[in-house]
Amino acid sequence: MKFKFLFTAFALLFVISSASAQSDYFFPEGARFDPKIPSPEKYLGYSIGTLHTRHDAIVGYLRELARLSDRAKLDTIGETYEHRQLVVLTISSPTNMDNLDVIQQDHLQLVDPENQIGDYADQKSIVLLGYNVHGNEPSSSEAALLTAYYYVAGLHNEVTNALDEAVLMIDPTFNPDGRDRHTTWANSYKGDPLVSDPTDAEHNEMWPGGRTNHYWYDLNRDWLPLAHVESQARIDFYHKWYPNVVTDFHEMGTNSTYFFEPTKPFGSENPVVPRDNYDGLNNLFAGYFHEALDEIGSLYFTKESYDNSYPGYGSTYPDIHGGLGLVFEQASSRGHLQDSRMGKVAFAFTIKNHVTSSLATVRASVAEKNTLLAHMENYFESALAEGKQAGGGWVFGDPADDGRNQAFIDLLLRHKIKTIELNEEISLGGKSFDLGKAFYVPNSQKQYRMVRTMFEQVTTFYDSIFYDASSWTAALSYNMPYVRYTGKNELAGKELQREDLLGTYESVSKSEYAYLIEWDEYYAPKALNYLLDKGLYVNSAFKKFSIETGYGLQEFGYGTLMIPVARQEVNP
Repeated sequence: MKFKFLFTAFALLFVISSASAQSDYFFPEGARFDPKIPSPEKYLGYSIGTLHTRHDAIVGYLRELARLSDRAKLDTIGETYEHRQLVVLTISSPTNMDNLDVIQQDHLQLVDPENQIGDYADQKSIVLLGYNVHGNEPSSSEAALLTAYYYVAGLHNEVTNALDEAVLMIDPTFNPDGRDRHTTWANSYKGDPLVSDPTDAEHNEMWPGGRTNHYWYDLNRDWLPLAHVESQARIDFYHKWYPNVVTDFHEMGTNSTYFFEPTKPFGSENPVVPRDNYDGLNNLFAGYFHEALDEIGSLYFTKESYDNSYPGYGSTYPDIHGGLGLVFEQASSRGHLQDSRMGKVAFAFTIKNHVTSSLATVRASVAEKNTLLAHMENYFESALAEGKQAGGGWVFGDPADDGRNQAFIDLLLRHKIKTIELNEEISLGGKSFDLGKAFYVPNSQKQYRMVRTMFEQVTTFYDSIFYDASSWTAALSYNMPYVRYTGKNELAGKELQREDLLGTYESVSKSEYAYLIEWDEYYAPKALNYLLDKGLYVNSAFKKFSIETGYGLQEFGYGTLMIPVARQEVNP
């Protein structure tokens, strides 16, 4: 009996010591936590860093925090293709949480150039901590769990002061489908004892790996084209708040160390972003990062390798919306423990560095609140002023493809770019735009810098070396006819909303022989997929041809789809 009591007491001491060790390892000295709020370790049943955490468990823990604390609430903002939830945990003081709608409306006044605020005493810093856009760079979602716990359960002054002055939003996994692919791989091939050999299966995923989403698309290139549901949900949420600071946590090669912004200067910076973002805010926040990483003895570098050129990065898009986007890169353990040129890289160590940077980001966002708020207000005022000075705008429209027009307009409206359907036809630059197929984007709007992003063709660069994309003119990617309008008078028409895109479509007259779909129609591939899915037989033209239709003699090009009426088992 005595032995049993001693064993039980030792086991309890081990559990307490283990929880304390986790706090001591990941968090700054002096952190105190509410015992009623479970740590990630207590909720999950294992120490952070000893396993890769599945996305459903991540969501479950954040939901538990929101259930137990009046500092937090969890919102579902969308769903992935594999039906995993996209969630955001909002954290602030109980008083701020009760007044979140008022805080949101006050903050959005900064985005409206017609409002002059100036006094930011009652305003809050809005901080979006985003993690794990590349699924096989997994340390950041683990860091999200610890960061959420730190601010929901923390009792020390740093936490309570931060929650008084800021609203924190934690998006724990930008790419849940990719993350869970990698999580399954890393946990399945984990050895006991751990195998640190870089050639071990644990560290070498089979293709396609977990970097991309369900359709193998890199979501850290999708903030501009918004091709996928994860990005569409994220942008819809983003424009409800316009955060002052947005983080984008990544991993890099195992033999590296740690990277934080500023990125590579000049040649790898976006041409529409004002210099005070790069020269001012980036360097200001860098001071907080190097101080925090020095405190824990982690090596790092900055102003090298990585860039902020492409507006579809998670760390660049916020810069074009009056915020500060920040990319972080951690040398990856790509598993639980891996050898490197400077010793073994442990999964827990990679998590700790991202936790440290997360806390430093919040610390800086609170300390520099007035600077951030003034930057955002000035950003949109100067954007509108530059747009007015530029004058005119851009006229576009495909004369034959309403689907293409609607898809491009939908992209513009998702990015909150003012778009007008002209009330008369117009001819410009040798192109004619017919009534109903003529659209106008004026430069005179607060989203002027996004207008430039969509339409301008940048052909000269500071540097000949690029990290990634070197061009991104969205209008060209849609093969959209467009012309610069330089007139002094604004063009008249109806400002469009996304609801207007539902539209009405002319019904097709019934045929006893066949139906034709031109292959260069924007939605032709989608229509083909639908028809085949319904079991219809579809033929494709290998040559151009002309034929009498219900609309007279028409020419059809290569790839035209023909759906014959005869021999179909389904009524088309």
